Amino acid sequence: MAIIKKSELYKMSLGELETKLFELRRELNSQKGAVASGGRSQNSGKIKQIRRTIARIIKLVSSKSDINQTDKSQTKMVSKTEVKSSG
Repeated sequence: MAIIKKSELYKMSLGELETKLFELRRELNSQKGAVASGGRSQNSGKIKQIRRTIARIIKLVSSKSDINQTDKSQTKMVSKTEVKSSG
């Protein structure tokens, strides 16, 4: 699996990010398993790249979920104030 650019990650939805995170974690486990069993990794820097990409995705997922929660709470606040001011 190719490592994903930051710009591509920012364009993805939450569902796509979670899917990609699952795939990368699976690939990281297989790479680590190959090294632990005495084999050699085909690309020595690939594990590091995968770990960094996983960290980026986790950061994006948490920030996007925070934004969604903030949007929901702001709409609730607006609807409550509209009800109070109209009543």
